[in-house]
Amino acid sequence: MSKIETTDELRQIYETPKGRSVIKVLDRLDRHARRFIELSPFLVLASSGNTGQADASPRGEAPGFVQVVDDYTIAIPDRPGNNRLDTMENILERPEIGLIFFLPGVNETLRINGTAEVRDDNDLLGGFEVDGKLPATVLLVHVREVYLHCAKALMRSRLWEEDAKHGTRPIPTMGRMIKDQTSSTEPDEPEDQMIKRYRKMLY
Repeated sequence: MSKIETTDELRQIYETPKGRSVIKVLDRLDRHARRFIELSPFLVLASSGNTGQADASPRGEAPGFVQVVDDYTIAIPDRPGNNRLDTMENILERPEIGLIFFLPGVNETLRINGTAEVRDDNDLLGGFEVDGKLPATVLLVHVREVYLHCAKALMRSRLWEEDAKHGTRPIPTMGRMIKDQTSSTEPDEPEDQMIKRYRKMLY
């Protein structure tokens, strides 16, 4: 076993991409990408800061929570979270990001690469009001690349298959796991209480 260190070494193992995998990359949102975003309730956002340390963060709401501004721009609201601000701070340092959008039950995904900026314009925030509450900020993403990603990864994982779901939770509650990881002496928070608490903080 040896460490692969150069592109030439990689290409001795993998063929050069060609055909549809190359020509599918667009520089703007077409009607199919717009529709995919409109229907998507979930995405993963990848970023990295000046140290080069990478981060991937989930974002999710009702379908349509990401708004298409124009063919080259989308807007993503930032809802209440843990206030670590890993993604935000990374974007301030290095605005390059990657997004992958999911549709429940669909094995293909949509990928977008580009740059992002953190905004708090009142008119922009107002477009994301839910139950009288506004997001603290909005990520404005300037699209550079858009393309559909093939179904193989989700097919191999059987992510949406009914019989692949766990009937009962196969791991401890998050509170229990973090308590173990941090050697905390605080009492466990039952999962039903945690969910109830989260529901009050969604927006």
